[in-house]
Order: sequence, then structure tokens, then C-alpha cells
Amino acid sequence: QVDLVQSGGGLVQAGGSLTLSCAASGSSISNYHMNWDRQAPEKQRELIATITPDGSTKYADSVKGRFTISRDNAKNTVYLQMNSLKPDDTAIYFCNAAVLIGSNVVVRGWGQGTQVSVSS
Repeated sequence: QVDLVQSGGGLVQAGGSLTLSCAASGSSISNYHMNWDRQAPEKQRELIATITPDGSTKYADSVKGRFTISRDNAKNTVYLQMNSLKPDDTAIYFCNAAVLIGSNVVVRGWGQGTQVSVSS
């Protein structure tokens, strides 16, 4: 199990930028697939970014080219840099740490969530 504490977020105008942080304790993030997903009102939860133990990254089409996931193993922290924000990006953002067991994704820890609001 890994404990995750998020920081960052807030209110920003469209076109602006924000950075979310997800600090881990209890285990090294380098052992996990670290993910960011988001939950917008009346929408399905969406996985938006992943960084794998080998450093590969994947993005949802909705954020590709605008968001960047990264990690600092020394700080045991994962980041989500969000640029060119749109009102549609308004959501609660969550980080999680997961492992692959066979074909199953098993989440070992969740962040507490942080609100991102983008005004038009």
C-alpha cells in the first residue's frame, strides 16, 4: 500500500496553467504505474495520464499535447502539468498508484482529490 497526498489545483482562467502534485509515502513511486484521472460533474470518470515504472507516458486524447505527467523519484512525487486549460477541464483530479497483476490493474493507493476549476 502507498499513501498519496495531493496538492495544487484551484481556479484559473481559460488558457492558463496549473500544476498538480502527488506525493507518495510508504513505497517508492518507481514501483508503480502512476495515474491521474478526473471526475467532472455528470460525466464518467476519465483516466487522463499514466507514467509507467519504465518512464513511458500515455495520455487521453482529451488532454494530449496540453498536459504532461512526470515524476521525481528522489522526491517520490508525481506531477501533472496542465497547460492551455479549458472550461471542460473543470473536474476533481485524483492520482493513484497501481500495479499490473496479470491483466488486472490493482490500485494500491489513492490521492484525496483536488478541485480544478477553469473559467471562460
